[in-house]
Amino acid sequence: MNVLLIYPKFPDTFWSFTYALKFVRRKAANPPLGLLTVAAMLPDDFQKRLVDLNVEDLRHDDLSWADMVFIGGMAIQRNSARQVITQCKRAGLRIVGGGPLFTSEHDQFEGVDHFVLNEAELTLPLFLEDLAKGCAKSVYKTTEFCDVRTTPAPMWELVDLRKYASMNIQFSRGCPFNCEFCSVTALFGHRVRFKTADQMIAELDALYDTGWRGQVFFVDDNFIGNKAYLKSHLLPALIQWQKGKKQIPFNTEASVNLADDGQLMEMMVKAGFDSVFIGIETPDEAGLTECNKRQNKNRDLIESVKIIQRAGLQVQGGFIVGFDSDTPSIFQRQIDFIQKSGIVTAMVGILNAPPGSGLFERMKKEGRLIGLISGDNVDGTTNILPKMGLDTLREGYNRMLRHIYSPEQYYKRVVTFLREYKRPNIRTPLSFQRLMAVPRASIRLGIFGQERFQYWKTLIWTLFRKPKMLPLTITLAIYGYHFRKICTHKVAQ
Repeated sequence: MNVLLIYPKFPDTFWSFTYALKFVRRKAANPPLGLLTVAAMLPDDFQKRLVDLNVEDLRHDDLSWADMVFIGGMAIQRNSARQVITQCKRAGLRIVGGGPLFTSEHDQFEGVDHFVLNEAELTLPLFLEDLAKGCAKSVYKTTEFCDVRTTPAPMWELVDLRKYASMNIQFSRGCPFNCEFCSVTALFGHRVRFKTADQMIAELDALYDTGWRGQVFFVDDNFIGNKAYLKSHLLPALIQWQKGKKQIPFNTEASVNLADDGQLMEMMVKAGFDSVFIGIETPDEAGLTECNKRQNKNRDLIESVKIIQRAGLQVQGGFIVGFDSDTPSIFQRQIDFIQKSGIVTAMVGILNAPPGSGLFERMKKEGRLIGLISGDNVDGTTNILPKMGLDTLREGYNRMLRHIYSPEQYYKRVVTFLREYKRPNIRTPLSFQRLMAVPRASIRLGIFGQERFQYWKTLIWTLFRKPKMLPLTITLAIYGYHFRKICTHKVAQ
């Protein structure tokens, strides 16, 4: 059987890095890890081909070759997924849908023959067994959670790694916390399940053997969900793995209580981690209480951020406005926090209620749901009726974006961050494309860009104060260009 795996296209978003990728001549930020892993679960006698619509077009030859199509994606890929389904149905192909988008919204999609939902390690074998018998059902789902120690390594050979800026791997699923607006625990549970250190080293070896020397993103929703195993097994293994190699930089997502564990931060930096995304959400204690973000409460959040920065980890932060407890003063408070913290990459979104989250159920009971989430973190939309009022919320939100991503304020944050940041001893190999990004940035940003004054001012400051961080400064300048383009477009809408 010929199986065509299709990954729908992302629109231009905060995390797509669309405009930044042009500087390094890459097509997409990351490959479709979920579909690559599912491909490894399919029988060996299946012929497999993967089309990532973010880096290539779906051709007639692909459709005529296929006997069956697997589609997986997230909410933000909803529109592209619909287009793919229509295209595949016209070609007369049997369609299988899975992943977070279909797990949450399978009743919204006509034309899909089989939904293989929840964790594929459990539901895909059931589907394949029935398929072989000729009695495959329309929906396969489970409330159980799999043992990820049985999860196979992704089939990297199905994609051209040269088209991507970063690779991604997964160590764990699940999160011990219970933030009201988050659907992670509904999808993956509270108990943190993790792969063995040997599994992770094998996956990294496979990537390294392909010639990959760039960044690797650990996609865990909370990498530090099981600190004991990290300290005793995984991080020592990663530290050992990096020895004798051209070191690979890692990044991941973690909770802010990382700042409370100096040993853990030190080990992460030694293992190669240089940045973490942390859900700050809000500096307002009432907002944190409302959304049950207990790990962020009763602490100096700015100081926690700076502790992590001083340890050698850049903090990328997520922020939310639109909690019931928010008043119009929250917008300036958020701006002040972001600027003082030196969080250069600050993703600010309006509160949304994804299906499966506690907030979704509460909004449903209160009659305040107004549709599906868009899946875009910074498009200024929401699927709930905010107590503040939609007009006030959107006006304040747009003002926030205009402020924090204006060239003056953005480059101020770069300097604030660099003053605190302790540069880790990671030597990332300079590829030709990354080397060429320097003159491209200097021409596009330093000559033609509206930020040219701030660009050269910040580069000169870095050259004299933190010369070893000059490549990082240029990278952040490129990121800033992307964020500004995205936010300008969203505000204009």
